Amino acid sequence: MFSIRLGLSPLLHSSKQASSALPRLALHRTTTTPLRLAISTANTTPRRFCSSHSSTSEKDRKDITMYLQETHDKVFENNKSWAAEQVAKDPDFFKKLSSGQNPEYLWIGCSDSRIPAEQITGLQPGDAFVHRNIANLVCNTDLNVMSVIEYAVKHLKVKHIVVCGHYGCGGVKAAMTPKDLGLMNPWLRNIRDVYRLHEKELDAIPDEEARYERLVELNVYEQCRNVVKTAALQQSYAENGFPVIHGWVFNFRDGLLKDLNVDFQTILKDIQKIYNLTD
Repeated sequence: MFSIRLGLSPLLHSSKQASSALPRLALHRTTTTPLRLAISTANTTPRRFCSSHSSTSEKDRKDITMYLQETHDKVFENNKSWAAEQVAKDPDFFKKLSSGQNPEYLWIGCSDSRIPAEQITGLQPGDAFVHRNIANLVCNTDLNVMSVIEYAVKHLKVKHIVVCGHYGCGGVKAAMTPKDLGLMNPWLRNIRDVYRLHEKELDAIPDEEARYERLVELNVYEQCRNVVKTAALQQSYAENGFPVIHGWVFNFRDGLLKDLNVDFQTILKDIQKIYNLTD
């Protein structure tokens, strides 16, 4: 089997070594991991593995190709194992799954690969309708998320809408960086607007990390407000008494969700002074 490992520890734990050596990407073979992507500290020119770089050897290309194929195949191996496990637990599992979906939750989360909605909540297939994007934003100009909300509320009749952010969010961190980030600028502007709305509170926090984490929470809060502004949500709640909105934040340090206790009723009342779409 081939696997990729980043050999960063020696470099990160030795400042003297880091200052005296340039990191170089290299492929190594070992008995336990036939292909390993490591970082060595030899004083040589860094080598990049890409199709346009002439210094990439034919052997390296073959190794990378083999690695890509095996990581692709691994997904299908895992899928077969998962399917067999479900059938072993419940022979009718896929019969039930194919009959349709009736989720209780709409989950609007961040695209970060470390936060799979079902795994961290214990939900099962069919329990949650999931939408994810960078920094869990709900923008009224984003037809993707607007369509998801419309479908989840009007057709799937979800009872809960969860906006879930996470501490350590790269999108929020990038938005705190006052620089041109190219194509990301229009998207990150939505988070920067959150900072602007809460500038006084955030600027009063002297610790940068604490300010960053507070912006993560405020961003979740403002995205909850954006959900409440939608006609689908307002009309369904007026007719049925659901869905209700929740704002949560996931913490990588302990694996727990923090409930921000978003006051849905108060937000709805305040918003409908201007954004009343129930008529």
